Amino acid sequence: MQIELISSSELARGRRFQTSGVLAAMPFTRAAEAERAARLMAQRAGVDGLIVAVHDDVGDGFISLVNQVFRASSSPWFAYVAQDAFAGRGWLAAAVAAMERQQGSLLAFNDGKWSGALAAFGLVRRAWAATNYSGDLFYPGYRRHYADAELTVLALQQQRLVYTAEGVLVEVDWGKDDAPVDPADRALYHERVRTGFDGRVRAPQLLKRFA
Repeated sequence: MQIELISSSELARGRRFQTSGVLAAMPFTRAAEAERAARLMAQRAGVDGLIVAVHDDVGDGFISLVNQVFRASSSPWFAYVAQDAFAGRGWLAAAVAAMERQQGSLLAFNDGKWSGALAAFGLVRRAWAATNYSGDLFYPGYRRHYADAELTVLALQQQRLVYTAEGVLVEVDWGKDDAPVDPADRALYHERVRTGFDGRVRAPQLLKRFA
């Protein structure tokens, strides 16, 4: 994989990205950590593609930047990752193979926490993802949290969520378990649950899954 490091200001000025493989978006705030993580991801990917690492220099937030990269790019596959992710060998090749084998739309990487129940780091089939939110990957109302939960529930409703333990992309965040979620994002998620995510999710167990 190739790596491209840009600023969010540069992204906003109209940069475009294209690959015939996997395009991965990595918003970051800590440059040294992001560069180290991106290099390891690229070395261990096992497939061709491009990592677009975007420095959040104006405070757009993770979800907004992933959406911006999604809109500004062209590729059959799209992944969202983070600066604190540690890639296992063949992490991306295993993920693509699982998606093709199971005809999935969203894959949850083995992040060391959710065991496939939530796509905290994920790989999507772009043709599916582009239809969910008028061209955005995530529902754009969220800023920090719950966007991945909503996307996961949409895929589960359609029976298109895939998981493979071989797709290792572990989140290395020493304080994550003690960190609170954004209250505004939580409130928005509960509001979205009440609408069935615009009527697209009907199963009661899915509506309660992360609420």
